[in-house]
Amino acid sequence: MTGERLPVETDRDPGLQPERTRLAWRRTTLSCAVTAVLAGRQVLHGGGRPAALAVSLAALVFLVFLWLAHRRMLRLGAPHPVVLPASSALAVAACMVALAVFGAAVVW
Repeated sequence: MTGERLPVETDRDPGLQPERTRLAWRRTTLSCAVTAVLAGRQVLHGGGRPAALAVSLAALVFLVFLWLAHRRMLRLGAPHPVVLPASSALAVAACMVALAVFGAAVVW
């Protein structure tokens, strides 16, 4: 056992994991953007006032989600990325649920 050393935190080799995570965040934001555009198209083709309100709220929630995702992608570029805080994870989950509800309101 002599000559061997225990790994330390500076020995971290993340490989391509941070890049894969950044790409997953980008795919999620892209799919949300496509959903928002399709919802807006639905409103333009006869959705009415309640659907327009739902699309407006969905756009606002999407901008919040975009800000959260951008912050996370920037933090993943660090040599030692921090774990996603619970408050950010909760905010992202709330944005996704809100987008689903607003999307259902537009279609209904």
